Amino acid sequence: MNICFIMYPWERVVPENDSTLRLIHESVIRKHTVGIIYPNNLTIRNSVTHGFIKVIVKKPIISNNIINFYKNVEFKEQLLPMSGFDVIFMRDNPPLDNTLLNFLDSVSSDTFIMNNIDGLRKANNKLYTAAFYDPQNEIIPVTHVSKNKEYLKKIIQTAPADRMILKPLNGFGGSGVIVIEKNAPQNINSLLDFYIDGREGNNYVILQEYVEGAELGDIRVLMLNGEPIGAMKRIPAKDDIRSNVHAGGTVQKHSLTKKEKYICGQVSKRLKADGLYFVGLDIINGKLIEINVCSPGGISRINKLNRVKLQKKILDFAEEEVRNREASILRKRAFRKTVEDA
Repeated sequence: MNICFIMYPWERVVPENDSTLRLIHESVIRKHTVGIIYPNNLTIRNSVTHGFIKVIVKKPIISNNIINFYKNVEFKEQLLPMSGFDVIFMRDNPPLDNTLLNFLDSVSSDTFIMNNIDGLRKANNKLYTAAFYDPQNEIIPVTHVSKNKEYLKKIIQTAPADRMILKPLNGFGGSGVIVIEKNAPQNINSLLDFYIDGREGNNYVILQEYVEGAELGDIRVLMLNGEPIGAMKRIPAKDDIRSNVHAGGTVQKHSLTKKEKYICGQVSKRLKADGLYFVGLDIINGKLIEINVCSPGGISRINKLNRVKLQKKILDFAEEEVRNREASILRKRAFRKTVEDA
């Protein structure tokens, strides 16, 4: 099989914990032809979508040590048609560039893309979770999304609780997540100016009820084809509300509670319908905070905590999808031949 990873620069990979690297390593071990590409290296040649692909040079012996593999990998860059890949893993950080998605539209009928392009369009920022239908707020915290400062200030003033969470719509990795307090209105004005006007200006922000227990951490659940395959608890660093490991948090082994399993079941049908095969859910105290669809992490840490290799399940799923697609094509050709020969 031919597999391509659209990802962040190779030099930024932290091999000890990088989830994308686990998927790449597993693909190479399985003898697949593997390439990586950065989003700005897609192009059109003779009306066909191509990419400047860094193809991993095949070697007779592949190190099982992930750090050694990373250090010793060799690439050869070539301009190759994207439709020549059986699987494309989207592993770029959010928010996704719409032009990138437009490039991939042209190959989506020929190649299995993890995750589906239309699904990524719907879900590549926090609006997907915020707009999830949950009228009784059974699994989603009370959430507001706007860029209207006066409206947001009114929401804060009339909120039943003294604290709320404020974060940028397009943030990731815990960046920009802060707690605001009703009794500090002068800070609220300044923060809304900063978040909405910002560097680019006219930005949307999310205002969300503060879920009690957030200071104790959250649960990251990895979902594959609508089913949970692994989870861990993330604990914030001292004096930090964010549980993200990149923000200094730590992790613990975790078994899903009945409520957390219920949340997974509630979102499963929507995820599958939107072609969001591999995602990460962030849950705090029985409330779904975010659905991460672009480059969900946590594989390496969940692996260590549970002595598993989640990348094997993910590659098994991708291979099965390709086999099913190829079988469908062969079946169609056979039926056409039967009709032609009649």
